[in-house]
Amino acid sequence: MNRFFTLLFFFFCGIGFINAQEFNFRVTLNTQKAQTTDPKVWESLELALQQFLNDRQWSSDTYEPEERIEGNIQITISEELSATSFKADFTIQASRPVFNSDYQTALFTYVDKGVGFEYEAFQPLEFSDNVFNSNLVSILSYYCYIILGLDYDSFAPFGGEKYFQKAQDILNNIPPGAAASYKGWRSLDGNRNRYWLIESILSPRTRNWRKSMYDYHRQGLDVMSDDVAIGRASMAAAIRTIEKVNQDYPNCMILQLFALAKGDELIEIFKGGTRKEQSDIIRVMSKIDAANAAKYRKVRG
Repeated sequence: MNRFFTLLFFFFCGIGFINAQEFNFRVTLNTQKAQTTDPKVWESLELALQQFLNDRQWSSDTYEPEERIEGNIQITISEELSATSFKADFTIQASRPVFNSDYQTALFTYVDKGVGFEYEAFQPLEFSDNVFNSNLVSILSYYCYIILGLDYDSFAPFGGEKYFQKAQDILNNIPPGAAASYKGWRSLDGNRNRYWLIESILSPRTRNWRKSMYDYHRQGLDVMSDDVAIGRASMAAAIRTIEKVNQDYPNCMILQLFALAKGDELIEIFKGGTRKEQSDIIRVMSKIDAANAAKYRKVRG
């Protein structure tokens, strides 16, 4: 990555920071169930979301165009509670480029269901640290920091720590009344929500999972253009580490989301692996993703 050298260049030239543009999100709204809201509200919201996600500086680094995190957010409106109040399912996907290839590897895939939010046409979306402005802004910012953390962890061991902490800060700054009204911010709102996502990422029990994400991506996928066998061996070692994490914290949310994001990728890559590597993938992923255990046997063709 060229972020460090790019920052030095702009510093010494006296130019200062430019818009980091870490993300290239494509936002789509599914409003088929929305019958009464003025269509201009949806047009305005889609534009506001794209600008908020893609134009804001989320980190202190400058991303080159080829380094940007690709993402898709689909918001499916399920209820119109009023002219400015809605419920929706947020489908969030993000991927990062693999070195020296045109391949994008999934970082995060999740559906946040039944999200309540308010929005008026042409309303600006504004985010401030330590201030709750709206549930919509808090959710978007929370997931941006989660995804940034995952991206940075994939390039350096525990490199995403400060971004995960920012996601934790957003959760902690939700006022009690808002947390009660907008589900998903509290432990009592279920066992798969925003609370449990960041809890499972920052838990000491998943510390080795975070280290394995560096081995999987930087020492694995990113070296496969030079040596497929070495890259694949690093990925297999990362999976064996994840097996131990699953023993320490079984069924934790982040491991379930890892399986969702990486399951198909693992199958395709390890079809060319050794018999030992294939056995490891089948054993470990069948434990983490028990509901889909049968699909991992496809790794043997």
